[in-house]
Amino acid sequence: MTALAFLRELYSLDTLDTRFTTPSSAPLKSVDERPHKPIGRDVKTVSGDVSPSRWRTPEFYFYALVFLFCVPQMYWAVVEVSQPDSPNYSKYEHLLSPGWLFGRKVDNSDGQYANFRDNIPYLAVLVIIHPLLRRLYERVTLQLHESPAANGNAKVQSVTAEANLRLQSRVSFDFYSALVYIAVLNGFSTFKILLILYINFKIGTLLSRNLISAATWIFNIAILFANELTEGYRFSALGEAISPIIPAAASWGRFLDSHAGLNPRWEVLFKITMLRMISFNFDRYWSLDRSRAGSPIEKKQLDPAALSERDRVAMPAPASTYTSFRTYVAYILYPPLYLAGPIVTFNDYISQSMYRAPSITARRTTLYGIRFLLTLFCMEFLLHTIYVVAISKSSPDWSTYTPFQLSMLAYFNLNIIWLKLMIPWRFFRLWALLDGIDPPENMIRCMSDNYSAFGFWRSWHRSFNRWTVRYLYVPLGGGPGGGTGKIRGIFNMLLVFSFVALWHDINLRLLMWGWLVVLFVLPEVLASMAFPRSKWTARPEAYRVLCGIGAVVNILMMMAANLVGFAVGLDGLMGLLHGIIGSWHGAVFMFGACFALFVGVQVMFEHREEEKRNGIRLKC
Repeated sequence: MTALAFLRELYSLDTLDTRFTTPSSAPLKSVDERPHKPIGRDVKTVSGDVSPSRWRTPEFYFYALVFLFCVPQMYWAVVEVSQPDSPNYSKYEHLLSPGWLFGRKVDNSDGQYANFRDNIPYLAVLVIIHPLLRRLYERVTLQLHESPAANGNAKVQSVTAEANLRLQSRVSFDFYSALVYIAVLNGFSTFKILLILYINFKIGTLLSRNLISAATWIFNIAILFANELTEGYRFSALGEAISPIIPAAASWGRFLDSHAGLNPRWEVLFKITMLRMISFNFDRYWSLDRSRAGSPIEKKQLDPAALSERDRVAMPAPASTYTSFRTYVAYILYPPLYLAGPIVTFNDYISQSMYRAPSITARRTTLYGIRFLLTLFCMEFLLHTIYVVAISKSSPDWSTYTPFQLSMLAYFNLNIIWLKLMIPWRFFRLWALLDGIDPPENMIRCMSDNYSAFGFWRSWHRSFNRWTVRYLYVPLGGGPGGGTGKIRGIFNMLLVFSFVALWHDINLRLLMWGWLVVLFVLPEVLASMAFPRSKWTARPEAYRVLCGIGAVVNILMMMAANLVGFAVGLDGLMGLLHGIIGSWHGAVFMFGACFALFVGVQVMFEHREEEKRNGIRLKC
């Protein structure tokens, strides 16, 4: 294999996640160890809506020149303002830490990513030990199960019996390892977590069917707010409240709080756990109807070991798994995905626990691990050479920067946000793959490869997007096309993004982000209604240019929304905008930036057309 072929395989969508190259309705019967082509897609049969390749046309040769000129300039503009002799360096120097690359300091000032980065050595050890202990446990339990055969007893196991044995083994190991894991992470706060889980379990299993849905949402939303407002129900606060009755309670409370594990703020990361709690209750809620119609696997004569991804998610798990508190805890607190996800539904977790997903192969997992390490090094390289996070945190004098520097500070700030989220997600997904569970990949596209607000939302934190669609957007009524359906869909999106914003953090800034996302989706919806593709079939080139102009506007609005929500806030955004377009020079630069974005959008269009030529159609 040549180096170029290896790189193509390494950065292929199939290596990232077979869900991108396999239709969700296609059964996964076998996946071999060789480089993979899209499964279930005929790459020779290309739809008529796919255009001929433009890569080797004069237009795209010109675009390549624009890339060669602009991209180095973009990066160097931020490097220049990150030097010790830059005007604002003294304001943010205290936020920098000793580094290990090029003799430079590292910008480790983002608390969220720093918490992950500083613990990488310990997490790496855990990723090795946990799957090894799993294999040892499974070997022991299998030997115990097969022991009667040594006495001459005839033993014929069906596929279902073997699957149930595998499920019992995995659930037992997950249950006990999860208890140890959260005890180390959360100390005495583990009891708070288990109490919340127990109440939610009872809501999903004891209440009548017509109450489960409303009770689940009310309880979990209440917990979301209560966790935040009480800062995780501090034992010291509870002790002081009852100290008039029990004088020693206050000192006991302080003692318990001082033994809160490696992660005392358990409530911050409990938001991911809450999503799995809702998933369990609703999967059980929907199973009550489907169980009356009989087993869909038997009715459709499906192979349970090779279900499609859609069937793994939608088909009810065995009824006994919904009534087992141990299985419920094993799923909710599954160690590889406990802290940050990605999110696997309960049905999918049970299906993969019974039958190993054919998409998990040694070669694909190895390539995924190499890709993760390269991404981690890319982040290290950026944090050592550009200090955009520290600059934005130091409230600098924006007037000391040129419009080009300001725009690049904003742009690379968003890239750092993308990387700081993607790296932990991929790390924990890699851990799950090594442990035999294939969760969805959270990031499809590079942050700089998005031009549609809808597509961006689908490809950013994808497992969360799929969760909101399944458990929130569709139950609300979704967004059927046409007339009042569009209005209803937009209203539902407003509700969804309000929930998403509050789920991230209960503050006004993120709520504004959620509303801005919906507001900025409106032009895309209206434009798609005013300029349907079907009316431009005779003028495809004109339509491509028109879509490119609209995409540039979309990109600017998405950047603004994400800067408000996750980086500099509304005041910081206004300061950046004033510095960029507050002068004639800035206005000229903005025109040039829009042209560069237009070039980038055309490359994005062609990249997606190339995917279609290979039989891959992603809605992003």
